[in-house]
Amino acid sequence: MSSLTSGLGGGMFGGSSENPQISSVSEDKLLDAAKSSDPTTGSTFVGAVDAGCPRLIIAPHDNYITFYQAGHVGDALAVAQRGEITKTARECQIEPGRVTVKYGFSGRLLLGPKGQPGNVTLPITVAVNDSKRTKVASDSVKVDVNVGLDKPISYFSTVRTVTFPIAEGARPGEYELIVGFDSHAPSSG
Repeated sequence: MSSLTSGLGGGMFGGSSENPQISSVSEDKLLDAAKSSDPTTGSTFVGAVDAGCPRLIIAPHDNYITFYQAGHVGDALAVAQRGEITKTARECQIEPGRVTVKYGFSGRLLLGPKGQPGNVTLPITVAVNDSKRTKVASDSVKVDVNVGLDKPISYFSTVRTVTFPIAEGARPGEYELIVGFDSHAPSSG
């Protein structure tokens, strides 16, 4: 059984799919959603949410990251870049005793007043928690984004897959994936 829910809004993805392969979440669709003028940020589920699929949420306090000039963390006049996760999507394949979730997220990177053009690596963490908020799996993701003076807003998207066991007696819908920036990155705040 495979199901799909989307944070892309506007019905870009359907509410569910009978296709047993996990293939609807793509970097291109997420990138298009990040570039859209839709002002909503985060996960907006389209149609009914399948209780059999773990939720995918953006960590409320880690949905953005700000990089500062060295030695000036917290100084609004020393902002080099600011990244933000704006959209999410996920789909699931449920098997006895385990779930495979193909998830994706997208966002933007803004060049700040003290920023230099070039490549910026965004540190992102993903955690899978059970109903008691115990971490059952985690992943660290590095997303490279190129930003320039001629292109002060750049967009990014990433799609990954995670498989994890489901405890006996638990339902997959009781689990959640939480995506957010690593707030302990150097020169960030």
